[in-house]
This record gives sequence, C-alpha cells and structure tokens, in this order.
Amino acid sequence: MEADKIKESIKRAAQELFRKFGYHKTSVNEIAKRAKIAKATIYKYFESKEDILHALLMDYIRVSVDELIHSDSHQLDEEAHLANLILKTSRLSYTVCNEFIGWDFIRESTNSQEFLKNLSNELEEMLLSSFTKLNGVRKLEGYHQRLRFLIKCSKSIVFSFAFTSVSDADVRKNFVSFQKEILPYLVKAAIAV
Repeated sequence: MEADKIKESIKRAAQELFRKFGYHKTSVNEIAKRAKIAKATIYKYFESKEDILHALLMDYIRVSVDELIHSDSHQLDEEAHLANLILKTSRLSYTVCNEFIGWDFIRESTNSQEFLKNLSNELEEMLLSSFTKLNGVRKLEGYHQRLRFLIKCSKSIVFSFAFTSVSDADVRKNFVSFQKEILPYLVKAAIAV
C-alpha cells in the first residue's frame, strides 16, 4: 500500500506544478522536491515526466468521461445526448491542454503533439466504449463507424481552432460556432439510418 501512496504523492505534486508552471517548465527535480521524495524514487514508478503526465490525464479523463456519459443520458434523446457529449468532450480536451500541458508547448513541440494525438485516441476509445455500454450495441450496420467518424471530425475541428486561436476569447467564439453551425449536422449524419 505504501507504493500507492508514493505514486499518488508524485502525481499530486506534478499536477500542482503543471497547473502552476506548465508541463514544459516543470522538472522532475521540482516534482520530487514537492512530493518530498528523491528523484530516483520517481523513476521507480514512472519512466519519465511524460509518463507522469499521461497517468494524471488518464485519471482525470476516466472520471470526466464517466461523468459525461452518465450525466444526461436519461434526459435527452439520442441526437441531443450525442451533441451534448461531443461538446463536453471537446471542452474536456481543451481543458486538458490548457491546464495540464500548456498551448505554447503544444504548438512548439512535436513530441507533445504526438503525445496529445495518442491521448486523444485513448479518449476516443473510452467514449465509444462507454457510449456503447450505456446504449447497447445497435444492430444497424456501420453505426459504430459513424460514431467514430463523429468523434474524429469533432476532435479535428476543435483541435484545429484551439491550435490556431490567438486568445481564449477566440476559442470560446469558435466553440459557439462549432456548437451551432457544425455539430448538429455531424450528429445527424452519425445517427442517420
């Protein structure tokens, strides 16, 4: 049980530092100091700083996806539920990038972009799996592929304006535009029979 406490201490320290200074500006030495452990101890539990970030983000995303999937599933029809889910997921993705990693680092680093792509793919799989469990597997041919297409399109659109926006106000404006002008058509295409 001691190992679990140490691992949580490392993640908690890293999360505080990532939020305060950004991923790029936080060193493993600073994480060790904040967690009150030796730097070598970190490497017993995590292979790299990126591995710590991945563990943090997956914890955050798992909890968030579960909340997203179950929050309004009984109150909305399928179309409204999917649109709401995609919008909340897009906001979640943006929050992850904004709070944990930092946009400057993402824009400048090829490694962070690859990391973000992999993380985004894991989020996509979690969403598909959760949505299928909640709603049961529909018998319609290609439904799963259409859901995957909906998630991929939405993800690409959201990341493109997040990467190119100059300010948070621009991002918010683009989110509203996406929600009103693009998302309804993507959802209709995904669930069309």
